[in-house]
Amino acid sequence: MKRRTGIFFLITIVMLCNAGCITHSPLKTPDTGQHPQSFNTEVIKSVEVNYLLYIPDTYAVSQKKWPLILFLHGAGERGNNLKMVEMHGPPKQIAQENKTFPFLVVSPQCPEDEWWSSGKQIDTLSALLDHIVATYRVDEDKIYVTGLSMGGFGTWRLACEYPDRFAAIAPICGRGDPYVARALPHLPVWVFHGAKDSVVPLQASREMVDALKKVGGNVKFTVYPDAGHNSWSETYNNPALYQWFLKHTRSNNK
Repeated sequence: MKRRTGIFFLITIVMLCNAGCITHSPLKTPDTGQHPQSFNTEVIKSVEVNYLLYIPDTYAVSQKKWPLILFLHGAGERGNNLKMVEMHGPPKQIAQENKTFPFLVVSPQCPEDEWWSSGKQIDTLSALLDHIVATYRVDEDKIYVTGLSMGGFGTWRLACEYPDRFAAIAPICGRGDPYVARALPHLPVWVFHGAKDSVVPLQASREMVDALKKVGGNVKFTVYPDAGHNSWSETYNNPALYQWFLKHTRSNNK
């Protein structure tokens, strides 16, 4: 079993300028009134993220492309110590339980005082996926996202920002925007939450599930009647979750 850590740097050009730089016209006396105008420039964005990368032992045996799980941790695991990311979910199972997965598993770490659902971190996650896809043999029709608590928030937001990129998602005790969830009627979603959650109320997930059902979404909802905020341990220990992921491909969602 191979487990790698990495620091990822990327510069992304968002808009292209014909002149290749920011230009300013000399000051002039404008015509009064309202007139059509145009503007273009170059905007460069730099992102950086630390992450754990799991590569199955059999990766090198064949040239096949592999499914990928993007795992987003909770707020308590933020910072710059990747050992924190191994506290829960697939990274914990790999590091502490020697579990193997038929996936590449990418587990980034959110910086201190940041949130996965922020625009900055969504850009970072998208760029990280671009990097992994360009570097490893990834089946782009089998990319899955899951996360717990803050990572559940990020799972919803990332899917809504890129609704056609993923094959399926599994947000756990998270929250999203029910209005924006209308963009996901085609995406298989399995939602998990504890009925006694006092940190992120059950209603947060229920609203997202209801919004998806209204647009004919492909959604499953599992509520643990006796669980509090920790609804992720039982979820990630359940082999059915990973079997469910593998049943779905992006090409079949269209």
